[in-house]
Amino acid sequence: VQLQASGGGLVQAGGSLRLSCAASGSSFRLNHMGWYRQAPGRQRELVAAITAVGSTTYPASMKGRFTISRDNAKNTVYLQMNNLKPEDTAVYYCNGDRNWRTVLAGTQHYWGVGTLVTVSS
Repeated sequence: VQLQASGGGLVQAGGSLRLSCAASGSSFRLNHMGWYRQAPGRQRELVAAITAVGSTTYPASMKGRFTISRDNAKNTVYLQMNNLKPEDTAVYYCNGDRNWRTVLAGTQHYWGVGTLVTVSS
């Protein structure tokens, strides 16, 4: 499965962005999916995750501002980000796996190209 994240850009603090991740292949609907981010000098971290059937989970620090969703007919997963803060500046990646724990841990072997989100103060 190849993944292409898009929708990043420069936004002022308090603004919103919607990221999209298009996946190739017919197995998308079977995969749990996650959005992750990596800021300069920091480890990659999970931002949000969604199961193959649409249940969502967020780390405590991300709850309330980020919303993950998916459209299996379009092989696409989305991340709606509201009330963005400068500390949200990072490269955002999407990735998936059939193992939920792998998605939560972010231990997939292959990572595609992310999309850069820059939040100015």
